[in-house]
Amino acid sequence: MIAAPTEAVALPFPKTPSETITVLAHYHRAEIARMAGWRDRIDRTTNWAITVIAAMLSVSLSTPTAHHGVLLFCMLLVMLLLSIEARRYRFFDVYRTRVRQLERHYYAEVFAPGHTPDPGWTRLLAEDLRHPMFHISLREAFGRRLRRNYGWMFAILLLAWVLKITSARLQEVGGQAGAPAGVAETTHGIPEILAGAGLGPLPGWLVLAGVAAFYAWLLAAGLRAGRRDPDDGSVHV
Repeated sequence: MIAAPTEAVALPFPKTPSETITVLAHYHRAEIARMAGWRDRIDRTTNWAITVIAAMLSVSLSTPTAHHGVLLFCMLLVMLLLSIEARRYRFFDVYRTRVRQLERHYYAEVFAPGHTPDPGWTRLLAEDLRHPMFHISLREAFGRRLRRNYGWMFAILLLAWVLKITSARLQEVGGQAGAPAGVAETTHGIPEILAGAGLGPLPGWLVLAGVAAFYAWLLAAGLRAGRRDPDDGSVHV
C-alpha cells in the first residue's frame, strides 16, 4: 500500500516579545558559529601559505645548488592558496555581514539606546536569508586578502628571489659558489644575473619580465580592493 502524503505543518512564529528575543539570541549564536567556522578555514589557508614559504626559503637559500626556480614555484603555490582563501573569504563575509547587522541595529540599541534605528535592516536580513548571495566579488575578496596578509608574503619571496639570483654565494654561476667573502665575489654583473635568472629554455630577461609583470598585477589588485564599511570600525579581517 502507498502511504498517503502527509500535510505540511506550518511552524509556529513567536507571539510575544520574550519569544522574539529568544529567537534572536539563538539565531545570533548560530550565525556566530558559521562565521567562526569560515574564519577558521581562512586562518588554515594562511597557515599553509606561511609553512610553504618557510620550507621553500630553507631549501632555496640553504645551499648554492638549489635552483632559484624553487622560489618561483613557491610563488605559484602561494598564489593558489590566495585564490582558495579569497573564495573562502566570500562565504565568511556573508555570515559576518549578518552578524554585524544584528549587532549594529539591535544589540547596540539594547545596550545604549538613542541612535535612530534603520527601519529597513530587518527586511534586508530577511531577503538575505531567503536568497543568500555574495556581498563582494571574487576580485574584491582576492584584493582584500592580498592587502591584509599575502602582500607581505609575496614581498618576502621577491626579496629572497632577488637575493638568490644576484648573490654568487647562493648560486652556482661561473664557478663562484663557495668563494671567499668579498663584494666582487658575492655580487654578479648584469650578464651573470641574466644567465642565472634563466629557467630551462626561458632566457633570463624573459623570466625577469614575467616576475615584474606578475608583481605589478599583484600591486594593482591590492590597490584596487575597496575598504571595509566605516561603521565596522578597525576590527576586521
